[in-house]
Amino acid sequence: MPSSKVIDFIEYISQQRRYSPLTVQQYQSDLIRFEQFISQFNLPAESCSRLEIRSFIAHEMKLGLHPNSVNRRLSVLKSFFRYLVLIEFRKDNPAHSVVAPKKPKRLPVFISETQLQDMLQKISYSNDFSGIRDKTLMETLYQTGMRRAELIQLKDLDVNTAQMQLKVLGKRNKERILPFGNSLVQQFLNYKTAKLKSGFSSPYFFLTNQGKPLYPVFVQRIVQRVLNQITTVHQKSPHVLRHSFATHMLNAGADINAVKELLGHQSLAATQVYTHNSIEQLKKSYGQAHPRSGQ
Repeated sequence: MPSSKVIDFIEYISQQRRYSPLTVQQYQSDLIRFEQFISQFNLPAESCSRLEIRSFIAHEMKLGLHPNSVNRRLSVLKSFFRYLVLIEFRKDNPAHSVVAPKKPKRLPVFISETQLQDMLQKISYSNDFSGIRDKTLMETLYQTGMRRAELIQLKDLDVNTAQMQLKVLGKRNKERILPFGNSLVQQFLNYKTAKLKSGFSSPYFFLTNQGKPLYPVFVQRIVQRVLNQITTVHQKSPHVLRHSFATHMLNAGADINAVKELLGHQSLAATQVYTHNSIEQLKKSYGQAHPRSGQ
């Protein structure tokens, strides 16, 4: 059972800060994991010092967790203790000075434009509800670059085929508008027809075969099954389609600030990582084409 201050904090980020349900769930999971670790010290989470927090981070690293996961947990702890300072329960934030593990520098994995065209044009999807949904879902992820959580939360009212735009609720409940093309308009209309024939009445746009809202693992399975047919990249997830969207946009000359807004990034630095893929593509083209490249 979480401590009272952890419960108060979870309620605070849910009710006052209005974090998304998935984010709240992740914060709660990370804090419970922290509490399980510090139970050996007979301390509640709110009474811990920098020493216990560092011990927890070191423990997570020894378990072989990816630095991104460990950094996320440290970020959650910093937010938790910042809340305790805000409500004047503590005067300090013991997690503030704890150094985060270094993240390995890796370029985002993406899929080639040719392979993704195959996904949309050559793969055979069944003509029943599930097949039409799967094709619509895949094209929506690639054509808009939205996150998995944003796709799951998409409502019928958020899809405007007349104006060819979607309204999504991103991180920190920040709303943004995403445009889409003619091919997706027709796919949306096909999907809406299939959903009507199935008799589903949920306000959520994408549904399971039983007419229920989607959940993360369900989306992951669809994406992985489809991507297995077109690519050998090791990472086959909704986020790879998001990476592909950004990379292909920048390769085609899109303004980086426009891509930033479409992705819902808070800082330009988060978008700039995709320019590295574009630079690598330019280097490859140069090496293959220029007579003095040495390749």
